[in-house]
Amino acid sequence: MLWQDIIITIVGIVFSVSLIPQIYHGFKKRTGPIQFQTSVPTFLGLYVMSFTYVTLSLYYSAIMAFLTGTLWLTLFIQRVIYKTR
Repeated sequence: MLWQDIIITIVGIVFSVSLIPQIYHGFKKRTGPIQFQTSVPTFLGLYVMSFTYVTLSLYYSAIMAFLTGTLWLTLFIQRVIYKTR
């Protein structure tokens, strides 16, 4: 395992954990406060990064980028479902 994979994975874990309160708040309050212009490029970019990490054999980083992208996709879906201004 490369040291870069470990560092990227740790940062990915921090990013993912930091999104959980926002997602929980969105479901609890039935709001989608994150703008489309923020969530769409972020989740698409993270999915592309995940694929790129796989091609570099950085598998743990790929998993974390995919997970973080999925959390951003969840924020996007909240925005669509709850139609917050």
